[in-house]
Amino acid sequence: MFSAFDGLTAQISSKSMAPSSAARSLFSLPVASLLGVSALLAPVPALADAGQSKPQAANAETLSLLPALPPVPRQPAAPRSRLAMLDASDGQITPGGPFRYAITPERRALLNTIRFAEGTWARGEDLGYRVMFGGGLMGGMDRHPNRVIYSGRYASAAAGAYQFMPFTWTMASQKLGLAGFGPHVQDQAAIFLIQRRGALALADRGEFTPELAAKLAPEWASFPTLAGYSYYGQPVKRYAALKAFYEQSLAQLKTLADPPQEPVVELPTCEPVQSLRCRLEALDRIGPKPKSLGI
Repeated sequence: MFSAFDGLTAQISSKSMAPSSAARSLFSLPVASLLGVSALLAPVPALADAGQSKPQAANAETLSLLPALPPVPRQPAAPRSRLAMLDASDGQITPGGPFRYAITPERRALLNTIRFAEGTWARGEDLGYRVMFGGGLMGGMDRHPNRVIYSGRYASAAAGAYQFMPFTWTMASQKLGLAGFGPHVQDQAAIFLIQRRGALALADRGEFTPELAAKLAPEWASFPTLAGYSYYGQPVKRYAALKAFYEQSLAQLKTLADPPQEPVVELPTCEPVQSLRCRLEALDRIGPKPKSLGI
């Protein structure tokens, strides 16, 4: 049975599929013109309410014509060897929270010197916090690795920037309530050990004296006693080398923590004060008179 729909289909199929003249002229338009035409042919968005229209999504072709924004460069974090605070104090950060030591330039310089003596300085990079005895690197920093390493004639389970032995780390971390084995908690535990040896007051003076080194010799074998030897008969750093490193580190830290202020340049006094030239210079320094607000 031949229906009206079949007749309509036959009429459509009998026509040529070639584009019309209007379509050909549309295809020959530049891209910018096509964007305008597409905007005119786009359906009118539904009204959100009586007085406001729903915003239309941006056209993909329009967005492709916009210049790309340059990526924002990420500033690398400063290594902990360069972090220090001025006029900081020890205590609880929050009421009832764990005790924390302030990291002043003097204390940071001593921490850097310990790393230099223990062979974990690594040019001041945070990589030194992952060093194990013998020079290997621990895989993670969620806990002390507690692994005995054999190197030459020595064997040790020391790890971290300050070469903590497992039993020493357990004692310090429990006293301070430290979690993990990251750089921040290693710094805190090292200052705790400095205080435990009665050397924190000397360290806060900002002087690396033979007495300070000798107090820390039982804690770090690389520090010399007053006689110049290791407390444990191990390789030791010379006092002169430690002192030079400490002083250089402290000078750099003080510059970073308290950058020098630019000197204030005072203009020469104009004489005589009541002369026209001096009065004009005074007006220039004051600036233009603000416009009246008409009040």
